[in-house]
Amino acid sequence: MDSGENYVKLIPLGGLGEIGQNCMVLESRDSMVVIDCGLMFPEDFLLGVDVVIPRFDYVIKNKDKLKGIVLTHGHEDHIGALPWLMPYVDVPIYGSRFTLQLVSNKLSEFNLMDYVQTEVVDQNSVLELGDFTFNFFRVCHSIIEGFGLGIETPMGRMVHTGDFKLDREPMGGHLTDLDAFRAFAEPGVMLLLSDSTNVEREGYALTEREIMSSLRGYFAKAKGRILVTLFSSHIQRMQEIFDLAREFGRKVAISGRSLAKNIDMAMEEGFLRVDHDVYCPLEDLPGYDDSEMVLLLTGSQGEPLSALTRLALGEHKQLQINKGDLVLMSSRIIPGNTKAITRVINNLYRLGAEVVYEKVRAIHASGHAHREELKVMLETVSPRFFIPVHGEYRHLFKHVQLAKECGVAPERSIVLEDGQPLTFTAKGVRFEEEIFSESILVDGKGVGDVGHTVLKERHILGGEGLVIAIMVVSQETGEMLMGPRILSRGFIFEQQYAHVLEDAKCLVLDIFEDIPPGATKKLEEKTRSTLRRFFRKILERDPIVIPLVIKV
Repeated sequence: MDSGENYVKLIPLGGLGEIGQNCMVLESRDSMVVIDCGLMFPEDFLLGVDVVIPRFDYVIKNKDKLKGIVLTHGHEDHIGALPWLMPYVDVPIYGSRFTLQLVSNKLSEFNLMDYVQTEVVDQNSVLELGDFTFNFFRVCHSIIEGFGLGIETPMGRMVHTGDFKLDREPMGGHLTDLDAFRAFAEPGVMLLLSDSTNVEREGYALTEREIMSSLRGYFAKAKGRILVTLFSSHIQRMQEIFDLAREFGRKVAISGRSLAKNIDMAMEEGFLRVDHDVYCPLEDLPGYDDSEMVLLLTGSQGEPLSALTRLALGEHKQLQINKGDLVLMSSRIIPGNTKAITRVINNLYRLGAEVVYEKVRAIHASGHAHREELKVMLETVSPRFFIPVHGEYRHLFKHVQLAKECGVAPERSIVLEDGQPLTFTAKGVRFEEEIFSESILVDGKGVGDVGHTVLKERHILGGEGLVIAIMVVSQETGEMLMGPRILSRGFIFEQQYAHVLEDAKCLVLDIFEDIPPGATKKLEEKTRSTLRRFFRKILERDPIVIPLVIKV
């Protein structure tokens, strides 16, 4: 590339090919900005992994050009990876007041807030970061104070929708400001980057007013306690619950640390309006009749230690399920959590509760635009180029098809995947050489040390178990002083298959007699391969075998 040539390069590090870990790098000759920095929760096959984050090598390598990190909103899949990036870069984080409150909570857990600068922006802000100027547009989503972005670049205007939907009957000012998008796009937009999550869903998403009406119906009919679980960041839905509780003369109690923390913060900052006579401490519950109570609980995704899960198992220290309780699960089921949620629902029914969830009643509205809403956004912005973001590959592909239907030229409707840079210049558009973008697995304090080999071993341990062959050998004479002892963990029931382990001991003794004294490595290798063949032949199982030779 000509060192004097102006250009704008997009480098997707996450969110294009999966739902989660959204992270996009915007780069010019002299400047670089990161848009969002999210994580993804692990799928079932990632045994023991806590979270999945994008690979930040490219950002860290070019950190001298980095001017800032701009956040569209405060969901974990847009802010959750900041603790793993911020120790390596020294730039401000920009976002709405509510978003930065969540960021502050997140970074404080990692003791990073003393080293990180945050700057609040709103829908009137114009933010200049090197070669890029950011404008912020209000969008309706399942979290308050989310933004779409209007970006002025050396190559023309870009629009990034963030996560959005078009609520046709907005409540409390929670709307997508199409007029602002339209005004920014009027001089012409070079590129639109748009949320693709719900492109497969026809029509429009349910409005929050429809959800409020549905919830009101349940409040009106409920005779006993009403238990509600939702995402701890969905402040608008919480406001609806508090308003309905006041309307029907009920008190609201909270169980769940993240929920209580966010509610306290939202009340302090004025995001949530709650009458003090409606908010009830958990310890005061015994003084009220079931018909007077609403419980807000964590556990919308069946998390093992959440309040709702502990309730369903009868393990909650302060609460128990009463016959006649109504449980409203007012959130979507995230793919991968279906089994855990179903288990909670079944247990709640066993204890006498009635459970209502998204699949059976309209008590949750997606925060992502359906197909008709995506079409409206395309027609409003009318871009020359279109790149879908925030979706699995099929979502991106179908969104490109929709863009073509809306008049974007086929050669200008582009599916990008993580690690595939795309450069805009005065001469046109070109794909750059791919960068390594394989996600990083975080397990406890280990970042990136869990790879394919470790996961394969964990799957074998989970499916086949572990066998340890222990031998204590004299360092001087080479004689076996103790053993061999064969330990089985997750492989066989030792009492039932004691004869198999005895045969395994005999094999190890035979090997020991054939191996020259002092050849410890050869003894271990021969023991491992022989026992694996033996177990495959006798039991058709292939455990991990660890020979342990201790010299004394």
